[in-house]
Amino acid sequence: MDFRLTEDQRALRAGVRDLLAGRYGREVLRKSVSGGTSVDRVLWRELGEAGFFSLRLAESEGGAGLGLPEAVLVFEEAGRALLPGPLVATHLAAGVVPGAASGSAVVTAFDLGGPLVAHLGEADAVLGLEGPPPAGEAVRSVDPLTPLWRSAGVPPAGFREEGALLTAALQLGSALRTVELAVRYAGEREQFGQPIGGFQAVKHLCAGMLVRAEVARTAVYAAAVTGDAAEIAAAKLLADEAAVRGARDCLQVHGGMGFTWEADVHLHLKRAWVRAEQWRTAAEAEELLASRLGEEAEADHHGPRG
Repeated sequence: MDFRLTEDQRALRAGVRDLLAGRYGREVLRKSVSGGTSVDRVLWRELGEAGFFSLRLAESEGGAGLGLPEAVLVFEEAGRALLPGPLVATHLAAGVVPGAASGSAVVTAFDLGGPLVAHLGEADAVLGLEGPPPAGEAVRSVDPLTPLWRSAGVPPAGFREEGALLTAALQLGSALRTVELAVRYAGEREQFGQPIGGFQAVKHLCAGMLVRAEVARTAVYAAAVTGDAAEIAAAKLLADEAAVRGARDCLQVHGGMGFTWEADVHLHLKRAWVRAEQWRTAAEAEELLASRLGEEAEADHHGPRG
């Protein structure tokens, strides 16, 4: 099985990166943070026009007819740019909820452990439910661009695996971006007359970040190709770890500067914390993997001998 990206896939990733850099660059990100705007309806429609949500719909339905591997590449870039909003739920709702594919509708889902819903206040629909979004009580969120609400409901089980994989792709993009931020700062910041990137402790931090991100990348890409539930669970585990630990190590490299409101590093950490609890938590992933290993061991035990 060949996991290397095709020329079309590389072009897709580059195109999405250019789109987000031009439409949701750092200035817009900081404006969103200061203004508390988590869903920009104009940007949402532009994403819809660009095919972000309809990527996997058949061409006969107005989509591009692509698959999970391509969707993972697109969501990786969204995670890298810290693009806010219920991206995963709206993408999954394309072809199910009217307006989701075009970006004219914002769709959320019960994608957190417990009765918490992200972006419920801005949503037109909740994936897995009929009718308008139910009323909810606002809950304080660690991430300023991921407002949370408490509401009764159940997760859309039919979308759980794909939602977990796309969320892992978002985490992967964030992890890769924090590697870039750490390496760049380590090359610019000087102490004792030399860049701090020359110090062994900083080198080890950056190297560890890169290794975790690349291992997560391999797992996410492989799970996108196979679609296996256990591999998706493993990918989510690895991507969550890469995003959370990567952001923490990036903060360490930045020192006191990383803890300031003006820096972007803390936004990656806060978003990683929230995503780690979305669609499939570490405990749920570990339980699924343990069950799969148990089944395989049982099958081997009762298999043919000789």
